[in-house]
Amino acid sequence: MYVEPHDLAHEFPEHVPSFDALRALSPRFAQLFDDYHAVNGKVVSLEENDVPIDDLSFESLKKERLKLKDEIYEMLKAHARR
Repeated sequence: MYVEPHDLAHEFPEHVPSFDALRALSPRFAQLFDDYHAVNGKVVSLEENDVPIDDLSFESLKKERLKLKDEIYEMLKAHARR
């Protein structure tokens, strides 16, 4: 099954050069970055391997991924304005 990529490089290609700098400057960003990749990995694994999971649990993971992505994006935008 094809799974649409949701890694941060695909989501925010214009901000890829800032990832390493922000990870080094901000422990909060580094934690969000790692958490996002962990949650995204779970979602992708479930989708690719067609693992049975109840809808509520799956939607919860996707909402967590979206919340993390939103917070990451806000930090990326703030960094770009500097």
